[in-house]
Amino acid sequence: MATEHTPADDIVYDLVSVQYHALQGAQNNDKYSEDAEEHDDVRQFFDEVAKQDAWRAQRCHELLGTLTGGGRGLDAR
Repeated sequence: MATEHTPADDIVYDLVSVQYHALQGAQNNDKYSEDAEEHDDVRQFFDEVAKQDAWRAQRCHELLGTLTGGGRGLDAR
């Protein structure tokens, strides 16, 4: 990687946005799964989507760590 990125960079903002929506989606899917309690196929679908959202949020977290210096703080170089 050529340079580290700051929280003001578009790429960082984009990843934070995707992470936020993935986490929000995972939370919503818990409710949707409860609503589908009597429909196993629909409940399984919502559970699968929640796992995908969790993976997406984790991957964003990893990428953000790489882009911003791996948790060393913004001032560390």
